[in-house]
Amino acid sequence: MGVRRRQEPQGVTGSAPRSGGPPESLWFRRVRPGTRSASIGGAMRVDRFRVSLIVLALGLTVGCQGQLRTRLAPGEDGGPGVARDGGRRDAGVVPTGTDAGIPPGVDAGPAPPGVDAGPPPPPPPDAGPAPRPDAGPPPPPPDAGPPPPPGACTLGPPLATPIAGCSPVTPPSTGDIYEDCVRRINQFRCECQHLQPLIRWREGEACADMDCNYDSTHGAHAGFLAGICGSGSAQNECPGWGGAAGIIDGCLQLMWDEGPGDFYGPPPHGHYLNMSSTSFTHVACGFGSGWGAQNFY
Repeated sequence: MGVRRRQEPQGVTGSAPRSGGPPESLWFRRVRPGTRSASIGGAMRVDRFRVSLIVLALGLTVGCQGQLRTRLAPGEDGGPGVARDGGRRDAGVVPTGTDAGIPPGVDAGPAPPGVDAGPPPPPPPDAGPAPRPDAGPPPPPPDAGPPPPPGACTLGPPLATPIAGCSPVTPPSTGDIYEDCVRRINQFRCECQHLQPLIRWREGEACADMDCNYDSTHGAHAGFLAGICGSGSAQNECPGWGGAAGIIDGCLQLMWDEGPGDFYGPPPHGHYLNMSSTSFTHVACGFGSGWGAQNFY
């Protein structure tokens, strides 16, 4: 019995292949012995020729559109975005919970609206409290003025009137009667009325001596009133008291004991008023002919 080839339409969409074998167009039935093999061989050549044409046509088509991809076996994964044939493959949507991230060194630019750019950068480290400005050294205490001169009275503020019955002991002599006289006057001022001392007027001492010698023959205060020399602004005088020690110890005490009152009296208080005046700053003592004089300015 002969074998007839089934008529199949041109192309690869022929009869469905049998399970586990080639398409039916390439399937050759078993022939019975004695059948001519030429017809079988011819049919095989024709079918092979057709297959070759089909493969060639597919090759040309793939060559125009890109490299033919090789089918992946079930369950085989070529990696994200890479096909088995070396081309790119769409990785599709990133699965939930997977962050594709940004490659290192690539600036992604500002995040588009509605996209969470992540938490803000951490604040700079705390440098601690700012240092307090240096206030420098404390200001000096208020100026209390120059220190009091040597011999200044430190017993307290001046008194309006002298202490009643004040009679201080005469200080020991320094060997200089002019210095002793000035110290005795300042002793009354400080100890009896808390007044500051007068300054020794050294330049006026020669004139005070001249007044004593002149007045011993012309009367008290004659040289001062005549202006025989620069006697200052006021004058006290001890006429005929003898030596300097009696003048410093006794005469000056009597003058201080006059106390406040009218300058000329009666009784006169002018000697005390000159000794206790705060208008004068200097005093010069003089001695001569048993007289003593104290000139103030």
